[in-house]
Amino acid sequence: MEPIRTCVGCRSRSPRSSLLRVVALGSELVPDERSRLPGRGAWLHPTMDCFRKALGRHAFGRALRTTAPLDARPLENRLNG
Repeated sequence: MEPIRTCVGCRSRSPRSSLLRVVALGSELVPDERSRLPGRGAWLHPTMDCFRKALGRHAFGRALRTTAPLDARPLENRLNG
């Protein structure tokens, strides 16, 4: 049975394979394609809709337990292709 994670954008539960892990490296939100980067991770459906919802709710800061402002451009570039 595959692990279930919750998307920080839409708050729906999905299998881990359908979500993208995101970590904070310094002050940047970085997609962790292989789920190997160190530190806390937040899980997100790889869609712009869930990304925008997560930004609007300030969900990345809470999920990653950071109070510093995070630059979401690397993640946004990955989602836009």
